[in-house]
This record gives sequence, C-alpha cells and structure tokens, in this order.
Amino acid sequence: MEQNIFDCVIVGSGPSGFTAAIYAARADLKPQLYTGLEPGGQLTTTTEVDNFPGYPSGITGPEMMMDLQKQAERFDTKVHYEMITKAEFAKEEGGIHRLFVGAKEILAKSVIISTGATAKYLGLDDERKYSGGGVSACATCDGFFYKGKDVVVVGAGDTAAEEATYLSKLCRKVTMLVRKGEFRASKAMIHRVEHTPNIEVKFHHELIGIEGENNLVERAVIINNQTQETSTVEVEGIFIAIGHKPNTDIFAGQITLDENGYIVTEKGTCRTNLPGVFAAGDVQDHIYRQAITAAGSGCMAAMDAEKYLSELN
Repeated sequence: MEQNIFDCVIVGSGPSGFTAAIYAARADLKPQLYTGLEPGGQLTTTTEVDNFPGYPSGITGPEMMMDLQKQAERFDTKVHYEMITKAEFAKEEGGIHRLFVGAKEILAKSVIISTGATAKYLGLDDERKYSGGGVSACATCDGFFYKGKDVVVVGAGDTAAEEATYLSKLCRKVTMLVRKGEFRASKAMIHRVEHTPNIEVKFHHELIGIEGENNLVERAVIINNQTQETSTVEVEGIFIAIGHKPNTDIFAGQITLDENGYIVTEKGTCRTNLPGVFAAGDVQDHIYRQAITAAGSGCMAAMDAEKYLSELN
C-alpha cells in the first residue's frame, strides 16, 4: 500500500505550533500536527495569561491553548496526540522527510519544528508542589501578579539578572540567591543589579525548600553553603531563573544548533539549514520566549513552508 506523503507536518503544539497550523491549513496544506507529551506546551502550566492580545479579561493558559487548537481544527488541521521520537531529514531540495512515532513512519514534504524549550528547575519536590501558587520560571509572564510584594530570584546568569531587574520595577523587594561567590552574568547586567536599590544579592546561598499554607508560597527556606546555616525569607513569589533547555535532542546532528542547543534559523525567516525544514517558537528563540512572539514565528514558519512548497511545483 502506498504511503501518504503530507505537505506539512508540525512537530509540537504550543502557540507557535497551533498558529503555524492555522496558517498552513488556510493555505490548504492540510497540516498534520503532533502534540508531543505536553499538548499545548508550557502555557498549559500557566494559570493566568494577561498579556496575550485579544483577551481583555485575561484567560488561563490551558483555555487559551484549547482556543488555538479549536481554531486550527476548524480549518482541517489533523491533531495527533503522539510524540515524534525520531527524525530523518532529507538534505536536498524537494526531498521527503521521514518522521517516526515509535516504529510508525510519517512522510512529509515540509516540517515545522515547534517543540519549544523547557524551563530548568532545581529538582526540589516543593517546586512542583507550589507550581502555580508562587513558583514561576518567567518574570515577564507572571511578575504582574507580585506587584508590591517580596520575591526571590534563583540564579547567577544573565537570565536571573534580567528577571530580577524586571521584577524590581514591580515588586517591593527582590532577593537574589547566587550559589557561588560571584555572578555568571555579563558586566552590564551585573551593573544594573548592583545599582537597583530594592535588589538584595545573597551570595553562597541556595534554595532548599518552600513553605506556605494551601500550596501558596509564604517563605523560601535557604542555606548558606559555606556556613551551612539555614534561614527563611518571607516572600510570596519564587522565580527560578537558571535557564531553559530547548527540546532539540532528536534533531541534533542534522539541524544546525547553537552552543545552547537552540535551532539556528536564517535571519528574518524560520528557515533552518535544511530545505523544507522550518523552526518556530521557543525552540529557536532564547531571547523573548513569549506566547505572542512564538505565535508570530508560527505564522512566519507556515508562510515560509507554503512558499517553499509552491516553488517545488
């Protein structure tokens, strides 16, 4: 039996994946979207989304992703609740790309990768317990909810310095916990932190626990890793800012990745180094990492894919 060769397969189901699906479907590419293990992506772990245009009263992350999925399906996107486990990309223009769900093979003329990036956490049980109740990995997403409150930021690099500086404009006090005796951030970011009066930096300190009633953060339990002295900081929010890991492991060795594992796209496009393979959302964006920028790049990827396919004919 002859196997179907799809015009467009989308790997991943966050804002970039579903937006790509909406545009690809409206271009009559009949996209096949594979959700992966986390249908809806990172946004499904976000309680309130207040900064996505078109929702004047705000919306929960899961509700917003359901809206995007319904819109994609309205234009005949086929959603598969499966995870692509392997990819074998063609290197030549017009080549057929092979994707696998276990032993099942999917053939595609174009592929849009929108597998996102996963926020790194410390691995404490309390992080899971208080997720959505005061623990976050995104200050620009959730900082607004901590206006006038005290928060902790964990981390020593540019991400942590940026998050702390951003939060300092909203929060009463920001306490930074830095595991070593120095920052890993750039000089410019360190300068900003040091010259922000409501940021206090605790070097040689680590977060070891979180306390609070009804799964809401009330205190951070910290340890001085030189003296082994433990103490608590009264806070209502804890921001883990130790970086993100792009979900690109199955594409390594075929697609050009940067030193942190993000897919490199051609400037001003979503094209990768392989013809007919495109990348959108956080998997290729380590700077903005917002739902709206992911959605925008999903639109770009679908338009790039449509152009690529039309030029083959």
